[in-house]
Amino acid sequence: MPAYVSRPRTVLGAHKVTTDEIADDIRANHQGHPRLNASVRAVQGCGVRSRYFTRPLSSATVSGTDGIEERALGAFADALDLAEQAAKAALGEAGLAATDIDAVVTTHSTSWAVPNLDVLLVSRLGMRPTVRSVPQMSLACTGGAKSLIRATDLVAARPGDKVLVVAAEVLSAIYHHDDDGMEAMIYKALFGDSAGAAVVSGEPLGPGLAVEDSFEHVLPDAARDLSGRITSAGLHFDATRRGRTAFREVLPTLTDWLGARRTDFPVLHPGSAPIITETATALGLDADSAHHSLDTLTHEGNLGGVSVLRVLERTHDAPPAAGDRGTMVAYGPGFTTAALHGHWHA
Repeated sequence: MPAYVSRPRTVLGAHKVTTDEIADDIRANHQGHPRLNASVRAVQGCGVRSRYFTRPLSSATVSGTDGIEERALGAFADALDLAEQAAKAALGEAGLAATDIDAVVTTHSTSWAVPNLDVLLVSRLGMRPTVRSVPQMSLACTGGAKSLIRATDLVAARPGDKVLVVAAEVLSAIYHHDDDGMEAMIYKALFGDSAGAAVVSGEPLGPGLAVEDSFEHVLPDAARDLSGRITSAGLHFDATRRGRTAFREVLPTLTDWLGARRTDFPVLHPGSAPIITETATALGLDADSAHHSLDTLTHEGNLGGVSVLRVLERTHDAPPAAGDRGTMVAYGPGFTTAALHGHWHA
């Protein structure tokens, strides 16, 4: 039996930051950089026009010099606030009270905290003390897809349960001026802050994606090709040349998993324009079919683990026809891939 995903609700950071503003910030802070002009061109060509941060670009925890303690504490506090807002909106969208939830699956990777989102949301939302929780940390860009997979597993084990999925990321925490390589410059412009939530259940709570199957994959010997790093300045994100294109190595295995099952609509993680368009092509679609992913990348950036929830939310604005087949795909550090396949329930 399929597991039904309610319409997700996402919440963006309060401060809109344009790519032109980031380019100006880079120019101001890297005046002697030998590849300054090339870095600015790369930032302006990354496909993102704007993104939303929880704090202003000029704040000490973004473009300023705050270290790991201030950045980690601030990022988690902001992520928790966004997560609470998104969860409340998703519960309202599904017509549920917090006490109707039987389990909560959370994902967050942009700071360290014990307890994590799962425990703190139980109190903030007023969920039952007996609610089961599955906190998932360090998943980053696959967090939303893997959390939906874990939720469908829980519903398969207990078909009457309703599972709240919540993802939150404050990716502005990795904005550092002591990272001045080309990849780091691009990451200043690529990422945005947000949270997203949805409810997964054995019975539909409205129209949306009905999940029938899932896929998870770890690319051998690629753990350091896309990874996080911690210094006294805070959390950093690194990618090797292989890491930037590792998704291409996974596509044959992904399409083998799908087999003869068609894809009418894609829900693709907006990691970059090539990730979106080449994955759509591998699914037998053209780039226009992935316009929700491309629009998310352009106007909100890469939202990490929240991204697929945001793209699925956009899909509801112009929904597929009842019965259309859909595939969700996300790539993340490790190098990991998570995918779900099912149909649109109307």
